[in-house]
Order: sequence, then structure tokens, then C-alpha cells
Amino acid sequence: MERGNHTVTEFILVGFTTDPVMQLVLFMVFLGVYSLTVVANATLIVLICNDSRLHTPMYFFIGNLSFLDVWYSSVYTPKILMTCISEDKSISFAGCVCQFFFSAGLAYSECYLLAALAYDRYAAISNPLLYAQTMSSRLCICLVVYSYTGGFVNAIILTSNTFTLDFCGDNVIDDFFCDVPPLVKLACDVKESYQAVLYFLLASNVITPTALILASYVFIIAAILRIRSTQGRRKAFSTCSSHLVSVTLYYGSILYIYSRPSSSYSLERDKMVSTFYTVLFPMLNPMIYSLRNKDVKEALKKLIWLTQSDV
Repeated sequence: MERGNHTVTEFILVGFTTDPVMQLVLFMVFLGVYSLTVVANATLIVLICNDSRLHTPMYFFIGNLSFLDVWYSSVYTPKILMTCISEDKSISFAGCVCQFFFSAGLAYSECYLLAALAYDRYAAISNPLLYAQTMSSRLCICLVVYSYTGGFVNAIILTSNTFTLDFCGDNVIDDFFCDVPPLVKLACDVKESYQAVLYFLLASNVITPTALILASYVFIIAAILRIRSTQGRRKAFSTCSSHLVSVTLYYGSILYIYSRPSSSYSLERDKMVSTFYTVLFPMLNPMIYSLRNKDVKEALKKLIWLTQSDV
């Protein structure tokens, strides 16, 4: 692909450090995080599939989030591990495009799934007697399909616009994966049209779901305030607390990275924030949704007991 009278065939990922000792330490840290991410999310998926008490719309969405988080983390972490222990820091142009596309598609899909989960919590609290009827299996499946479709359609738009930028022959990416900020830094000239595309995608994939989540919680709070007993209010709010924590952490980091003009990108600072939502957040998500959840704990105890019985 020719850009700026140069042919860009690969990129070099700088990563976090060039110190061999620190690279080894980071390899062990990221390997541990990735292993825990896969095990925790896979365990949650197994529990949701096997325990009939978890066959509800809320856990259907949580199970899909866990599936997405395993896939999301796998887009980044294996390459990070390779760059930590290998002298070859390169990633092919096609590999960079693929990583960029899947990371954007999965990130956008998670935004939509979190919005769908907010609507689910609204339906459960505002009218619990009609919850099963409102959140039918058909609606839940449609919301998940729409989330992935919307996420990857918008990823196509972002990817096609990003990789038609002029890179001027410079192929060193000061980051650990192919992302908007470091690629924009390599571009010779970022036109206003590209910045407009970024703002459009931010509005459609982050701002709009955020507005839907906020609207859902306005109605949720109103419904909770109508509950007369303190215990009932506390129980209703506890069903939303995990989702609120997840939304705050994920949307906060996404908005910080992508809501600013490209001229204000700070790669070192952005690299730390990116590490959180690409590597750490997929590990934290299953813990957020399970540590304070009685049903999940009971399902885990049952699974452990059945496993020990078979042994």
C-alpha cells in the first residue's frame, strides 16, 4: 500500500519498555492476567449455561459479555506476550488492519450490550410482574444480534477511513497495539473529514448508548423511590450496582481516549488508559458481576460439588 511515496508493509510496535528485565516481568504479568481473564469468563459462561437459576435475560446478557471479553482480550494479549519475549516487534500491515478492525468492532459491541443490559435492569425493576414477558427470548437475541451488527458495521467505517491515511513511510507505532491515537500520530495530514468520522462514531457508538443507559437509570431510580420498604429499595439497587460499576469503568476510559481532538493525543498517558480497558477490564468484568451475586456463588458451589462427586 503506497502512502507518501513509500510502501508500508508492516508496523513496529514499541510496546511498554525496551528493558529486557521489565519485558520479562510484563510478560509474566500479562500472562497471568490473560489466563485469569479466560478462566473467569469461561467459568461464568459455563455456570450460566448449566444452572437453571441463571437462565434469565440478565444472565443471558452477562454471558454474552463474558464471551465478548474473552474474544476482546485475545485480540491484544497474545501479541503483547510475543512482543515482550521476542526481538521481533513487527506486525504486518494486514495484521494491523485485522487487529484494529476486531478491536473496534468488539469495543463498539460491548457499548451496545451494556446499554441492552441497562434496559433489562429497567424492565426488571419498573415492572417485575411483566419482566419475563417484556424481556422475551426473541427480544434478548435481537438485542445481542443488533449489538454485534452495529459494532462491526461501524468498525468497517472506522477501519476503512483510518487505513487510507497517508503514513509518510514512518511505521513505528508507539503503543502495544494498532489503535487510533498512534496511527493518527504517524499520519502526514489528518483531514477534518476524518476527525468528523471519529466524532460520528463516538456519538453513535458511545454517546448514544451512554444516553440510553442514563435514561434507563433515571426511570430505575424513579421506580426504586416508589418502593416503600428500605429492604426492597436496597435489593432493587443491588441488582444494578454491578452494572453501574462496569459501565462507569468502561465508558470512562473509552470517552477519555476517543473524545478528544487528535492534536491532544498523549501516547504515553493514553497507553496506560488503553491497557485498562483492553487487558484489565475483561478480567474484572466477571468478578464485578459475580463476587456480590448470590445466585452465581450458589451455582459455583454446585458446580464444584458436582465436580468433586464425579472425581
